[in-house]
Amino acid sequence: MNGPVWLDHNVTREDRDDGTIVLGSGLKLGPVARNTGEWLHKWAAKAPDRVFIAERNDGGWREVTYGEMLASVRAAAAGLTALGILPGDTIVILSGPSVDHAILALAAQYIGAPIVPLAEQYSQIEAAHGRLEYCAGKVRPAMVYAADGASFASALALPVFDGVTKVVSNNAQAGLTDFASLLAAEPGSEVDEAYAQVGPQTVAKILFTSGSTSDPKGVPQTQAMMCVNQAQYLSCLPILGAKQHKMLDWLPWNHVFAGNSNFNMMLANGGSLYLDDGKPVGPLAARSIENLAMHPGTLSFNVPVAHAMQVAAMGKDKELRRRYFENLDIFFYAGASLPAEVWAAIEKMAVAECGEMPMMMSSWGMTETAPSALIYHEKGAASGMIGVPVPGLEAKLIPVGDNRYELRVRGPNVFSGYFEDGKRTAESFDEE
Repeated sequence: MNGPVWLDHNVTREDRDDGTIVLGSGLKLGPVARNTGEWLHKWAAKAPDRVFIAERNDGGWREVTYGEMLASVRAAAAGLTALGILPGDTIVILSGPSVDHAILALAAQYIGAPIVPLAEQYSQIEAAHGRLEYCAGKVRPAMVYAADGASFASALALPVFDGVTKVVSNNAQAGLTDFASLLAAEPGSEVDEAYAQVGPQTVAKILFTSGSTSDPKGVPQTQAMMCVNQAQYLSCLPILGAKQHKMLDWLPWNHVFAGNSNFNMMLANGGSLYLDDGKPVGPLAARSIENLAMHPGTLSFNVPVAHAMQVAAMGKDKELRRRYFENLDIFFYAGASLPAEVWAAIEKMAVAECGEMPMMMSSWGMTETAPSALIYHEKGAASGMIGVPVPGLEAKLIPVGDNRYELRVRGPNVFSGYFEDGKRTAESFDEE
């Protein structure tokens, strides 16, 4: 970190003799769900007809309500049980965000079977198959899922998946199980019994780091880590629970930003998640802007390159700009630094359209923190500010030079160790 350490009334501070500073939050952590299924049950009972998740298709948008999602999740959980998937068995997911992916993820978590979503390019690019085999081999899956049996055929045929149950949503060729057969199953007492055993320490998923400098590290995400993190968000941002929110998101679910933060934020607070099948690059950028025009959100949580693309489009399209800001409550970026000119453009457009700016903010976190650890949760931020500790988490700043600190964290949303990797786990923790 660079620059001075600043405080406000929501931060506690301890100064140590060696120059180390320990920061904490003065905010109280609210109730924490036992597992992700608790959120689903809550909103299926409270708002069964509200859209939880939607994806674009040739006929428009496939929208799935909370009531429909709970029924599908329980049916798929029964289908997984019928395939012999047991609590603790891992399920590798090769393809990106989709409604079926969401159903499978929540169904697996419902019975205590961790999902392992992997970067889609590991399957789609032959040169990356070695990375796919490494990650899949590490977790030894009982099942592998892909959206399409044809386009993922080469990945599904890899030796690492020999003898593994293979499930696809489309083009279920010989040797592949159709995902629809899982949804046709009838949930019984076995599903209820499995769900009753899913508690805070149950592993919900294993996310792999990018592995840019070495082999990817598997980071187990327990139910507690994910559920605590959403309670931390809500304590910092009460507006998340004050109204029904909507988010449009293109980001991959093998990454903690979208897969944990965005997905669980909508589920935990009864929001609606619309899946953007475009991307902020190349020919898919136009598709992404089309989706934004159809479904702008109350929350804009994204990475800088996508925000920059949207700003450029809104500079040329007054109607898109009006719709984007019409109901926007929070503008959030993470993953990289947001260019100052993009931040300034959002401020200028917001004031022109609404007379005021939305809450503009960022945070800092890691796969290992599920992800949020520090967050800027009041108005008055500027690009580059990453905020202060979330409730229940402590940040230790160790001086390493003039106005420079190494940042370490501990708390209930911090992982306990890398998956079957004692050496790198030991290297990642200090005596506290």
